[in-house]
Amino acid sequence: MSQQPPTTDRPLTTALAEAAAMAGHAPSVHNTQPWRWRVLPDALELRTAPDRGLAATDPEGRLLVLSCGAALHHARVALAAEGWAATVERRPDPADDGLLARLTGLRHEGVDPAAMRTVQCIQVRRTDRRPVSDEPVPGDVLEEIVRAASAEGARLQLLSRDQVLELAATAAHAGTVEAEDPQLRAELEYWTSRSGTGTGLPPEVLPEQAPQTTVPARDFGRPGTLPVGPGHDRAARYGLLYGDEDEPVDWLRAGEALSAAWLTATRHGVSVVPLSGAVEVPGTRQTLRQLLAGLGYPYLVLRLGLADPAHAGPPHTPRLAVAQTVDTSAVRDHLR
Repeated sequence: MSQQPPTTDRPLTTALAEAAAMAGHAPSVHNTQPWRWRVLPDALELRTAPDRGLAATDPEGRLLVLSCGAALHHARVALAAEGWAATVERRPDPADDGLLARLTGLRHEGVDPAAMRTVQCIQVRRTDRRPVSDEPVPGDVLEEIVRAASAEGARLQLLSRDQVLELAATAAHAGTVEAEDPQLRAELEYWTSRSGTGTGLPPEVLPEQAPQTTVPARDFGRPGTLPVGPGHDRAARYGLLYGDEDEPVDWLRAGEALSAAWLTATRHGVSVVPLSGAVEVPGTRQTLRQLLAGLGYPYLVLRLGLADPAHAGPPHTPRLAVAQTVDTSAVRDHLR
């Protein structure tokens, strides 16, 4: 006797809308949240939100698409936690640059307990820019984080001590270049003065002074209110997220890999800080390629470490209202 397919009492469109809403927790460059979702009767579409892009910092849209990729992975996890499996069509229409992905072929296969646990990580994940503790991340945990990235189509190379020193010099140079560019400074000023808008980086998530780190963090041009403390990041590990090609579909997959790695790290209590400055400057991005022996294209630098247990975590960055990022009008029209 054939087995009956699993059923659910919740409408598919409800699951799609809720997955799109959960995707709003994804990390994004400067907390721009540059995505828009469209809920259809039997599919979910992910589009870019160019008005929340960084024209000066990210003219090619590399970080915009990567951020959207993180949101795509978040949505996939949320659907799996509700028992839905989907076929992911990445860049399904070559003539439509704004359409990044379509989740289609939805079928209910039963709740995924692992995805349910990962959804909990989505809700608690945050970016803590303060120095990490002096306790190193266990090797097996680092390996699991690396595997999580690889499973999504990008790779995470952990850097040696000598490579970290080279990275530090590269990041410092990128910081100098960006500090001397008035357009970049103005853009950064805009996204760090967005209190009450649901986007951007408020003072409470930015360090009150430059933390002591081997690899210099971004200078946001203004002090925040997050206490830093006397720690250093000597026990931190640095990694380079990269892939074989440097096209929009690769950036999208890199974002999915970032999400998978970060949520795995969160489950193990590992703090992740993305460092995009060295990728934003063409010259220093090429230097990062040399760290990969020219065998790949760098998408993002990550700092990994165990958060200092003596300090409570920083607050979450603000989020846009769901109505600003999720369009359900097609479903409403379908029901009329």
